[in-house]
Amino acid sequence: MKTVACVIDEGFAPFEFGVVCEVFGLDRRDDGIPGFDFHVVAPDPGAVRSKLGFSVNVDEDLSFAYTADLVIFCPPLRESWAHIDPRLVDLARDVVARGAWTMSVCTGAFILAAAGVLDGRRATTHWMYARDLAAMYPLIDVDPDVLFVQDGRIITSAGTAAGIDACLHLLRIELGAELTNRIAKRMVVPPQRDGGQAQYIDRPLPDTGGDALTEVAAWALDNLGDELPVDDLARRAHMSPRTFARRFRAEFGASPASWLTRQRVIQAQRMLETTDLGLERIAAECGFGSAAVLRQNFARVLDTTPTAYRARFTCRVPVTA
Repeated sequence: MKTVACVIDEGFAPFEFGVVCEVFGLDRRDDGIPGFDFHVVAPDPGAVRSKLGFSVNVDEDLSFAYTADLVIFCPPLRESWAHIDPRLVDLARDVVARGAWTMSVCTGAFILAAAGVLDGRRATTHWMYARDLAAMYPLIDVDPDVLFVQDGRIITSAGTAAGIDACLHLLRIELGAELTNRIAKRMVVPPQRDGGQAQYIDRPLPDTGGDALTEVAAWALDNLGDELPVDDLARRAHMSPRTFARRFRAEFGASPASWLTRQRVIQAQRMLETTDLGLERIAAECGFGSAAVLRQNFARVLDTTPTAYRARFTCRVPVTA
């Protein structure tokens, strides 16, 4: 993935637009991170007004987006949801048809929905507007509770900061875990929020419960190589296993076991990229126990093998002391 087009139109959301520019538009080559040929495009070049009233001057029309490796659709004006610009509809259809990466941030999903490219697929948007999306486009399996959804080469994200998570998810696929973590560190954001994490917590957790969960999760990340039975984690949080599992799912959007597995896979990704350790050693240090179990989880989570992953990414990551 080398070329990225960010599509905006009248009434675009400035925060989501800024997220895309921050992730894909900055030159981080001094940090050993490949740069992208990043372009901001619009159906009508010139001054494009945001929903807050100020304008951004866009020099390019949609032509570049028809050849880009990744096309990102920023949220359009709410009043346009029922009548999306046909030029954006045509672009979305073309991007998906030629197999490029397609991403919508927040209510940018309404553009993809209008193009019909989400029909029969799972997708998400900001939880406040998920019901509208589902009502307008009943062929879409709208999930209102997650941060982002990847269905094939289409990624839809929830509102506001969830766009960061979706962008980092795609970068982890394209650049690997180590480089993506460097970008997240530069942005001062967590690199490991999975798409299944809840968009929001329906009922605020008690302060002690929230603190305990955070402390236990941080401790678990520091001890991934150990056996971490849920009962032991619950005791560390001073909760019953049932209460711990329920509150953990509400906070992190996954069961404790699923969350641990994902964190162990991420740790294995980094070790495969930055060390020459054998699979058995990596499996042990990540808590998988054996190379066979590591391979099983890698295949399930990333749809590849540890060996193939290492071959793809290890030579692209400069290892620092």
